[in-house]
Amino acid sequence: MVRVALIAGLLALACFNAGAQGIAPDIDMKPPRISPAAVDWNAATAELAAIVPDQPPTLAQLNEATAALFPGIADSPVPVLLPFDTPAFWRARIAPKAEPNPAETLTPAAATPDAKAQHMAGFNLSPFFFPGPSGYDAALSLRASDMPELGLQFGPPITVMISGSALRYQLDPAVGATPAPVKELQAAFPGIQRLILESHVRYTFMRYGVPYLVSINCFDGPVRVRRLSCREADKVAMRFLKALHVAGGTPRTLQAQPPQTIERPEALSPLFTFHAPGDLIPGTGKRGHGGDPDTTVYARIRFPMRDAPAYANSQSFNNWGDCNFTGRSPRWLHTKGAPYRCRISNKPLVFDESAGGNYAYPWRDNFCETRDFFVGQCPAGLGHQGQDIRPADCQLRNEGADRCQPYRHNVVAVRDGMILRAPGDQMVYLVVDAPGEHIRFRYLHMSPTQLDQDGIVNGKRVREGDVIGKVGNYNRRPGGTTYHLHFDVQVPTEHGWVLVNPYMTLVSAYERLIGGRGTVVRDAVPIKPEDLPKDDSHVKEDGQAKEENQVSTPSNATPAVHTVIQASPVSTPAIMAPIKHLKQAVAVRVHKVRKRWRHWRGRQY
Repeated sequence: MVRVALIAGLLALACFNAGAQGIAPDIDMKPPRISPAAVDWNAATAELAAIVPDQPPTLAQLNEATAALFPGIADSPVPVLLPFDTPAFWRARIAPKAEPNPAETLTPAAATPDAKAQHMAGFNLSPFFFPGPSGYDAALSLRASDMPELGLQFGPPITVMISGSALRYQLDPAVGATPAPVKELQAAFPGIQRLILESHVRYTFMRYGVPYLVSINCFDGPVRVRRLSCREADKVAMRFLKALHVAGGTPRTLQAQPPQTIERPEALSPLFTFHAPGDLIPGTGKRGHGGDPDTTVYARIRFPMRDAPAYANSQSFNNWGDCNFTGRSPRWLHTKGAPYRCRISNKPLVFDESAGGNYAYPWRDNFCETRDFFVGQCPAGLGHQGQDIRPADCQLRNEGADRCQPYRHNVVAVRDGMILRAPGDQMVYLVVDAPGEHIRFRYLHMSPTQLDQDGIVNGKRVREGDVIGKVGNYNRRPGGTTYHLHFDVQVPTEHGWVLVNPYMTLVSAYERLIGGRGTVVRDAVPIKPEDLPKDDSHVKEDGQAKEENQVSTPSNATPAVHTVIQASPVSTPAIMAPIKHLKQAVAVRVHKVRKRWRHWRGRQY
């Protein structure tokens, strides 16, 4: 009875504070809009008969023949297109026999790796080949030296992605998406279109009633040995498309309704609060625009960090953030606790990664904040691409340090799926192909070395909740960013895989992790620690912070309330006044130089 009364009292106090502190009514989450494809398998069968007129295989026979080369190919509910010489492969299989019997199993000679290499038009299929109930995805690669006729100058392997999806997610029109027809391919691919969106050259087309996508990561700039230009990527894509043939697939009944993505606890959390989607830190929107007010929960996922609490907020425009190079205190005054402001938000900050404002509710969306990455769903067409998430606490490296010790909190798989990641890469994709659902998630800033050692590479299957890494600060080098996890969501659309706002998907997942529903907060009144209950009992046992991971909080806070402490305003010291104009000149110059460099490097992170 005492416990029931205590919980009731906490909820009553939270509700009272909601009215007093500018907390808004609950937000209306919505499921994604998904359209299934109407697969024309007769067209696929007719195409097989046309390309192998003497002894055309049935789909079942083709699946049996190619299964040793492309494991699980029969699981695809859409025809699998690959740069595979299906006619030559099939003729090689039946040629040794005067009276071929298609019911027999594949001969060993036709199933060897050499047979696959012989028929792959110069491309190499990576271990990432993932057919499932809603389509298939595959990653292939080649080197410039393998195709000298293309005249490529790019040195490293070039990765080509192809997806065939039985589902298409319906989104608002993407900003900056200007597809153009490809005349030279219209005969083979009626209606095919080319566009450059979110740093990828993309070819989208319909065949057999199914949307297909071929894409290559590139940057729109001059040719460089270490940077693949979109002009060079286009040559590879054209070669890839011309080599496509049906390699398998099985007619299946597609799930008519998308899965239920919204599941919220009934109880109200006395602590967890969050700003609405699209409500960025004032002034941090790109080119004066706001955020993306998307309330869609795109998937029912497990929260990407193993333990609660966790804090979704901007790592660039909060304490120790770099303001995305838009102007801040000079680096030579960068000492622990030194005050500064981001010029575009004018928010008082300090050089201390452990400052209370970084490890505090309410959460804040930063999907469309000022960054220089292409994001079709952001009003400016540019933004951050995902959500920054900080773990439970920051353990400083030593008493005088202003940086957090990395690699202390576990990152987990949000769903069952397959890993898409080349060794050495700092990006980890988790691709999910489930009934009524085709989606992928991207994780950033974990250690590439640790990921390689743990086998988090192409083709690895993981289960929901499996540990796949630790929160880090890696961005091209150790310590290249603050201690946080970047997390984003991509779905297949008419323009291929498009980034969508993951904020509400994360809010919903976090509510299930802590066992309590969050409350939406307005900007009008900041939340003060004394206004909320000093109790963490709403956090489930599996979400509690471990003793060894206790938060490093400012001296005016206690661990019981560290989740709601905001950074205290600070005043600019007198020493800053004499160099005000110098600061401005230096910041403007540095910003221009870095902006030009970021433009040409064409990288995502």
